[in-house]
Amino acid sequence: MSSYVETPSPGRQLLDDTVPLTATIEASQNLQSHTEYIIRVQRGVSSDNSWQVIRRYSDFDALNSGLMTCGVALPLPPKKLIGNMDREFIAERQRGLQTYLDRITQHPLLCSCLSVKRFLDPNSYSTNYTEIALQQVSMFFRSDPKWEVQEPLKDMGWRIRKKYFMVKNKEQPKEKYLLSWVRPGLTYFTLYCSVPLVFSSVSESSVLLIRPFSESGSLRDHICKVKPREMFLKKYYSPKKSQGLDLPHIRLYGRTILETLSLLHGAGLFYGHLHCGNVLLEDSGCRLLDLENGVLGVPSVLRPAFTQFRKINSSESVDVFSFGVLLYEMTYGRPPDSVPVVQFTDVPHSAVAPVLQSLLSTEACKFGMPSVSALLQTPQTKACVRVLQVPSRLKEALKTAKESLERRLHEEQRLLHQHRRLTRAQSHHCSDEERKRRKLLARKVLSSQIHTLPPPPPSPCGCCNCEIMADSFGLPPQDFKWPHLATPMNNFWRRHCIQCIRKVFTALHFFHILLCYSLIPKLIQSIFPSKFYT
Repeated sequence: MSSYVETPSPGRQLLDDTVPLTATIEASQNLQSHTEYIIRVQRGVSSDNSWQVIRRYSDFDALNSGLMTCGVALPLPPKKLIGNMDREFIAERQRGLQTYLDRITQHPLLCSCLSVKRFLDPNSYSTNYTEIALQQVSMFFRSDPKWEVQEPLKDMGWRIRKKYFMVKNKEQPKEKYLLSWVRPGLTYFTLYCSVPLVFSSVSESSVLLIRPFSESGSLRDHICKVKPREMFLKKYYSPKKSQGLDLPHIRLYGRTILETLSLLHGAGLFYGHLHCGNVLLEDSGCRLLDLENGVLGVPSVLRPAFTQFRKINSSESVDVFSFGVLLYEMTYGRPPDSVPVVQFTDVPHSAVAPVLQSLLSTEACKFGMPSVSALLQTPQTKACVRVLQVPSRLKEALKTAKESLERRLHEEQRLLHQHRRLTRAQSHHCSDEERKRRKLLARKVLSSQIHTLPPPPPSPCGCCNCEIMADSFGLPPQDFKWPHLATPMNNFWRRHCIQCIRKVFTALHFFHILLCYSLIPKLIQSIFPSKFYT
């Protein structure tokens, strides 16, 4: 075993390409001959990490044309030559473009495509990494002239900052080799262990690896029935001949993968990048690829999936969760649509169903993953596990890198959990049911306050004459030498005095009518007999 340990300069800042982007069309503006759409793009859950980009319909059409060459068909609104500046048409097109952006940003393969990243974040993805990789590879090969670059493999993998080249060894011209160039993460430790490497080179800005090229491809190539040299989206976006494996091969590959994970975990190593694309098929079984990714600090393709669950908080649980996704893909011939899987319907092999249930069900994601040793004790995967010896100095360095990666995972899970709680609270607070409940509660509180008010105090003047006169003539209370009558407590008496005035004036008006029509004598005669006043 050989190892090389290095840390990057503290000023170097890299971008995590696995953090999802969300795009919302905020408005549109009409210019002289075209319409521009203002898009708000946000990275992750923090609204502070957002920016605006302005795109025309022609930009959407160019993006869609580039995706169609990879076999991707999306519902882009059609073109219109006449009437394309009408307000109703622009509003309808904006809704269609928003649906188009949602489909792109929510798809696990399209969201990591370089053309989509450049469309939404042109400032961060303007670098041509293929040219940079080719320049650095040429510089590396100057010190070893036996190597020669044959051709670049365009977009062979999903990583934006990882490029592949077919290279040739002049001493062995019939052998085929695959060169991979990758940019490391923020803090990395490079380790080459149990991986057949022909050539390796490490610098602060890049890592260069050469392996023998396998024409059989990866496990995902075998499931999707595609050639390994084709473009990533064209191979895996919508494979036409995708098919799951039979039970003997699932047992063979599953046992080999679990044994390798147990070997790594027992030695204090960590992987974190297990998926079907990193499993290379061989005659006797399979072998894991890119074991160096964990110590290089590059993000995992499944990171947006397992950061949602707070119980998946260690490198071992991440590997077990990734094994569950891989087992699902080997069984069904496709990755799960979402995790957790609510119901496992039409399982091709009944023996695999309990293992899938223990790895990808709601209970497993909520309460924690089983250990690798527990999975190895099942009848389908039981096997003997070897022990890997690691030097103590290297083990301490790997422990430090592992703790750093787990701290970052815990912080991301904490922020995501806070964002979810805040989103649920806001949606509940703005719902119609909650608004009705708050109005009803406010009415009940107001009614209880009215019924529990203390009785009003007596009038300061005893007969309310001062207040009656002040309200009748529109004069302030202080003119009648009662300034305290203007207090809120005595406003109760003022309101009642106004009602008394109205009643008094009504009565006076009634007696005035009686006097005017000489009806008072007749009223007295009707009440009292004549013997009392004759």
